[in-house]
Amino acid sequence: MLSLLIFIPILFGLIIVVLPSSLRASFKYITLLATIVQLCISVWLYLNFKTGVAYGGINIENQFQFVQKLPWINLNLGALGKMQVDYFVGIDGISITLLVMTSLVLVVAALASWEIKSNLKGFFALFLLLDMALIGVFCSLDFFLFYIFYELMLLPLYFLIGMWGGARREYAAIKFFLYTLFGSVFMLLVMIGLYLSVTDPATGSHTFNMVQMMNPANYAPGSVFSTLSHQTIFGFPARTVGFIVLFIAFAIKVPVVPLHTWLPDAHVEAPTPVSIILAGILLKIGGYGIIRICIGIFPDVAASGAFWLGLLGIISIIYGALNALAQRDFKRIIAYSSVSQMGFVLLGIASQTAEGISGAVFQMVSHGFLATMLFFLVGVVYNRVHDRDIYNFRGLGSLMPKYTVFIMIAFFASLGLPGFSAFIAEAFSLAGAFKSEAVNGLVPQWMAAVGAVGILFSACYFLWTLQRMFFGSLSLKGGEIWKIAMTDLNTREMITLIPLAITVLVLGLMPSLVFEKINDSVLSLVQFLHTR
Repeated sequence: MLSLLIFIPILFGLIIVVLPSSLRASFKYITLLATIVQLCISVWLYLNFKTGVAYGGINIENQFQFVQKLPWINLNLGALGKMQVDYFVGIDGISITLLVMTSLVLVVAALASWEIKSNLKGFFALFLLLDMALIGVFCSLDFFLFYIFYELMLLPLYFLIGMWGGARREYAAIKFFLYTLFGSVFMLLVMIGLYLSVTDPATGSHTFNMVQMMNPANYAPGSVFSTLSHQTIFGFPARTVGFIVLFIAFAIKVPVVPLHTWLPDAHVEAPTPVSIILAGILLKIGGYGIIRICIGIFPDVAASGAFWLGLLGIISIIYGALNALAQRDFKRIIAYSSVSQMGFVLLGIASQTAEGISGAVFQMVSHGFLATMLFFLVGVVYNRVHDRDIYNFRGLGSLMPKYTVFIMIAFFASLGLPGFSAFIAEAFSLAGAFKSEAVNGLVPQWMAAVGAVGILFSACYFLWTLQRMFFGSLSLKGGEIWKIAMTDLNTREMITLIPLAITVLVLGLMPSLVFEKINDSVLSLVQFLHTR
């Protein structure tokens, strides 16, 4: 089922490629059908996902579910031993929730792609290639396979931003490409080092198996990462260097300050469906990588560096919020708010408590839906008048009442109003950070207090934007022309927004829909970290 989920987009993409351009009007429907099929499969996986101590996953291979493991590359390298690469996919509680979120976000992104008017074959073929890579990352348990899917995201996004973006699309695409490639190249070196350090106990071959990499007993004697007291790189323990390199690669994706500067430019210039994928899914891959790979494979380094991870988290929370307060571009406000809200993910992970990590995963799921909703709503305004300057709009509430209702839902949910998903996520992340000092001494309590201030700042920029654009007497920069163009939500837009609004409300009222699935994996991870 996981292989079907991963490769369905390629099958539909091939159909688009072979169809003549005269049928280009059908491309968007084919893409939408592919994402709907994926959503159905992911919901089936969610409903059939088993819970209990025996299904925690994390560092025990036979506790993962829907596993498929096939030999892929097997080479005899002589004195260097055997090389083994498997097609190894499987999911645990953390993966399944992110898979369902990703599948729903991709459906919304496909619906948002109705705005694309040029080179439809190229756009939707790249969209489906990106779709496959995104799903593959969350399913891969072999580091080599993970890296292939991780790198495969780069090329479609580069072209999707560079060819269908705004006026400065080339600059934004190149900046995104260079930032991501910088992290990926050094990730490759660490991946090779880990490969040389780990052997499969069943075959005796070196392996890229990420679950085996979590077991220090499987490190080959004398390898680069095996003896912390003797092996160093540039005067630092090898495992510390490996952790830092991998963390930087994933922190670029999150994005963590000061590695965030690609994000506002990419969001502002990217077309709406690409912005939705960037904020809704790509940022979560960074958080997922930190949980699955950084702290999973290097728990000792993660513990010693937890203070700095938490510090980077609260810096991102405050810095992102203050930058959002200073913006006039509607889309740039949402972009910086993503930097701020993803800071809670890093703070929760740094705490290494069950509450903190649960809150971090819940925040990734919650923010995935909320960011998707917000960027879609920004796209609605931009598609009508091709302007996003907040000061050019006033009184939209009287002109677009349906749109205003959804904006209010998205804004109040994002600022952490009780009853919505973000409240649960932020509360658990802060609770974990507050508890950490007493439980494991990793994160001081003042970080939780500073993180809470970020919620206050988010209320400021969301409420200011709401008051400035939607209340008061109607005033539009474009006058009557804009007034005619600013029609309220159409049927397609309503069909897209209603499920998102319901989802963030249901998750706020019934958080067990996520917690029930992730609990066993989170507890397994916390237990693993505490016995490092």
